[in-house]
Amino acid sequence: MNEQAQRHDGKRYKTQSGLGAGRLLYENALSRPGDAEGFVMEGDGAVTFPRGRMRLESIRSPEDGQAANIVYWCPVTLPGRVVIEWDFYPVNAEGLAMMFFAAAGTGGEELFDPRLPERNGPYDQYRYGSINAYHISYYRKSNPEERRLQTCNLRKSRGFHLLAQGADPLPAVSSGSGLLGPYRMQIVKNGGEISFSVDGIELFRCMDSGSGCGPVLGGGKIGFRQMVPLIAEYANLRVHELLPQSGEGEQA
Repeated sequence: MNEQAQRHDGKRYKTQSGLGAGRLLYENALSRPGDAEGFVMEGDGAVTFPRGRMRLESIRSPEDGQAANIVYWCPVTLPGRVVIEWDFYPVNAEGLAMMFFAAAGTGGEELFDPRLPERNGPYDQYRYGSINAYHISYYRKSNPEERRLQTCNLRKSRGFHLLAQGADPLPAVSSGSGLLGPYRMQIVKNGGEISFSVDGIELFRCMDSGSGCGPVLGGGKIGFRQMVPLIAEYANLRVHELLPQSGEGEQA
């Protein structure tokens, strides 16, 4: 991790959910190759910085189906009460973008524990495999049905448990039109309470009670997932600790 990523700024502010964000845990501009040091690519993907932002794309054809999709993991393990923010720029019209968070092995292993089976992009390895995670699909434009009624979904794995759904305000990028954005994404994870906002608009908030689909997930890693043929750029990734609410003690 570079010095910028380790910097703590001590600033506090209110999230869209009204909770307080405190100490800066991780910051990364994602503006140059050195900022991606330590990141882990699963699948056949390319990482470039043509506009001073991290661009992700698969190098495989959409005809390869799930085998063409990618996940790009940030190397830092985060606690269970955090605010995660990043800028998103969709470059082309179709595909899907997703953020994994609180990702770890189903037995409590670190995400990259060599005892876990290999992962290389197909979705079943992530929803029915050897890891637990929450994931939000926030740009769902892979097929006509998704484009007809645009939603963003919060799911929990292991499994395919739909916890929340909200309207997706992001327009599809017209073919040949280039790049839209930035859109500022914000995930607030307060233990089992999770909210998601885009450009200051809260799209959903829900509570994972820890019953019915496994216990509430704690800390873990975050990762950017893309489905072909999406090309997208990312910048200004920041993670803050979530301050305890009045009357609360510190929680993991």
